[in-house]
Amino acid sequence: MLQICVQKQMGEFSLDAQFDAPAGVTAIFGKSGSGKTTLINAIAGLVQPDAGRIAVDDRVLFDQSARVNVPVAGRRVGYVFQDARLFPHLDVQRNLTYGGNHNAAQVIDMLGLGSLLGRRPAGLSGGERQRVALGRALMCDPQILLMDEPLAALDAPRKAEILPYVERLRDRTRVPIIYVSHDVSEVARLATTLVVLDAGRVAVAGPVGHVLSRPEVVPFLGTRAAGAVIETRVAGRLLDDDLTELQFSGGRLLMPGYLGEIGQKLRLRIPAQDVILARTAPTGISALNVLPVTITDIVPGRGPGVAVGLRAGDDQLLARITRRSLGRMELAVGMQVFAIIKATAVGPEDIGS
Repeated sequence: MLQICVQKQMGEFSLDAQFDAPAGVTAIFGKSGSGKTTLINAIAGLVQPDAGRIAVDDRVLFDQSARVNVPVAGRRVGYVFQDARLFPHLDVQRNLTYGGNHNAAQVIDMLGLGSLLGRRPAGLSGGERQRVALGRALMCDPQILLMDEPLAALDAPRKAEILPYVERLRDRTRVPIIYVSHDVSEVARLATTLVVLDAGRVAVAGPVGHVLSRPEVVPFLGTRAAGAVIETRVAGRLLDDDLTELQFSGGRLLMPGYLGEIGQKLRLRIPAQDVILARTAPTGISALNVLPVTITDIVPGRGPGVAVGLRAGDDQLLARITRRSLGRMELAVGMQVFAIIKATAVGPEDIGS
């Protein structure tokens, strides 16, 4: 468990953030200037807080009141930046072991680096370079892994290449990972815990599925980025139509393409703007997914939009509709309605293991 309490004044900007980061991926999300990089630099020791406390388990890294401030070299922190920052004159093998050689064979296998060891950074793709940077951070035997928007400089194919490796890292290690990102799909796919920063303060924090499904979080995420995360498993295949059937607590969903073997668990992000509501079960429509749901929350936005929280089984969904639709349909908390989700509304980037 990583415990973070940081106060830092930098010119007119004030950071005052407090939260716990358990094992797994804790995503730090927020708009530019919200304090994300200042926060992780304080964890790394690159920025000294004015006050607060940073500890991993029982080991205190910073405590202003006790005058404890462990130097960067003694913090056992692995740091992966936006750019890989590899040594161009060294091959992959020597880049990996530059800071240590801890569990080298395991790290190389986990990140699929075996075929790259003799190559130099100039001959690697962007995704391959980031995998090497991640491997180098792990080989220093970190107690904490910091990742500052590590996929921001990659195009969509390179992101798709590296995301499964980050998922594998999340699932195989017990190292707390602090993952800074402004990409909601990335966060929804990778994070176990989500911390949303707004103007240097923690606006909301908690399990990623719980946070993303809350209507009041929509202003911090942006209306187009808002959406709920549900855990599903592959229940079947419709081979003639090239569809995969997914089961979750609220029913079954059909999604395009082959998504995995029967029984495989998948995490699915359903964008709020792609959820349509109906008072009665619709007929004669092209959408393949119609779920009975109960309205749990209605939160008006600043403009014409309204965020509607929905309960589907034990899971929460989120819809974004207009105030006009809300009034015309006479929707209210506690009402049972139907959520309509097009199979093509969920993209490959919104599906993870």
